[in-house]
Amino acid sequence: MNKCIFLDRDGVINKDYVDYVYTIEKFQFLDRVPEALRKLKEAGYLLIVITNQSGIVKGTFKAEDVMLVHDHVQKHTDNALDDIYIAPYHEKWTNSLTRKPDSLMLERAIAKYNVDISQSWMVGDKQRDLIPGKKLGLQTCLIAEETCPEADIRVDGLIDLAEKLVEEKAEAV
Repeated sequence: MNKCIFLDRDGVINKDYVDYVYTIEKFQFLDRVPEALRKLKEAGYLLIVITNQSGIVKGTFKAEDVMLVHDHVQKHTDNALDDIYIAPYHEKWTNSLTRKPDSLMLERAIAKYNVDISQSWMVGDKQRDLIPGKKLGLQTCLIAEETCPEADIRVDGLIDLAEKLVEEKAEAV
């Protein structure tokens, strides 16, 4: 079985904006994210993005725009991401079970990659990101100033989680 870090995108990997991040020009990595992704890969984790992108159904941008941004992430992280799951829906138009806080994207990735839930994490910057992870028994990490009941831990950035997990692995050896 595989251990995995499931990552929300906006607010975890890149700076989040109210009006969406769907162009390379607007994309900005958060502090030390490429380094954090490298550390997590070296520690043996699969890295899978689980992201709501409701701007697609709203017509603000196209799925192709999102993929160009994800290609940019891959280019600048030595292809660190193993997969990317996108929910292009919004509750105003559909009640899709893929959209967080529902868990279908996670369930599909767990099955596809034979993920060991007990060794895996859901990382997000909002409560709705952590709810599906908690529901499925994943450990949860919130990257935010405040905390929420679904968060097992709260950190300031992805690098903090990466260093914690690498340190725990070193102590276990």
